[in-house]
Amino acid sequence: MSTSGPDPRAIFGERRRLIALAYRLLGSVAEAEDAVQEAYARWYAMSPRQQEAVEAPGAWLTTVAGRICLDLLGSARVRRERYVGAWLPEPLPDRTEWTGGPEDPADRVALHESVSMAFLVVLESMTPAERVAFVLHDVFRYPFAEIAEIIARSPAACRQLAVSARRRVRTAHAPAGATATSATAPTAATTAATAAGQADLVRHFKEAWEARDIKSLVGLLDPDATMVTDGGGLVGAALRPVEGGERIAQYLIHMAAKAPGLTLLERTVNGRPGLVARHAGTTVTVAAFGLAADRVTHIWAVRNPEKLRAWNRDTARGVAR
Repeated sequence: MSTSGPDPRAIFGERRRLIALAYRLLGSVAEAEDAVQEAYARWYAMSPRQQEAVEAPGAWLTTVAGRICLDLLGSARVRRERYVGAWLPEPLPDRTEWTGGPEDPADRVALHESVSMAFLVVLESMTPAERVAFVLHDVFRYPFAEIAEIIARSPAACRQLAVSARRRVRTAHAPAGATATSATAPTAATTAATAAGQADLVRHFKEAWEARDIKSLVGLLDPDATMVTDGGGLVGAALRPVEGGERIAQYLIHMAAKAPGLTLLERTVNGRPGLVARHAGTTVTVAAFGLAADRVTHIWAVRNPEKLRAWNRDTARGVAR
């Protein structure tokens, strides 16, 4: 038997896929990185003989990382009960906006439908076991036999968890297209056309907000639109969802009046057109949008500064762009 063990480069090469998986499961880049780091720590804690006995190191790391994420999801529910206001997933910038150096999350987390804010918010409604089964099977195409080893249930039970999760996705009041997975993804041409239309709508919304044009804002918002803001108790934010197009428009105009000198920028947020608000060169809000039928149906505004480190060039891991 060889004493060299598995190729270290191949082992480390699993990191990108593991981060992509863990982010979808946890909704946090920092927690995803910690979970994957713990999985690697357990791998390197084994003796060379134990490592050689592992037939598929990538599958082993996935199983361990999945179990760690499952445990974290369980404890996260308790932590979020104490969270001040609404909790939203950490917004991901486009790789051109990330300022944390070459090893950025946008390199490791492919920006497609399964990381859109709408999709991640729907995932938050699932039980930990549903979320793990659904993401592993429907997004990453893992067979239920392998998922069963991660969540310690039978393959049949895992299949039922995925069915239940899909039902949540279908019935969630998410924007059109937010529930797409790799099995239902639109064609490239359709995606391009949709993205262009979404970008135009977000641009019109930005212009109306900058002009303090409440009538135009109301016209761009669905009458039943909802806005959720996440300040984490660290900055000002609505503690409850703001519901209704008129109320959202009034809230936005009020907030703009309280923050003179605010700059709005069109940016990609979790792979979709979004807006970034900056004040004195610092990103203070990242807004993701749910869009349907040429109207804004949802706004998810992350204001918690701990979730915006990737968007601030002077603070993201201490590395300037």
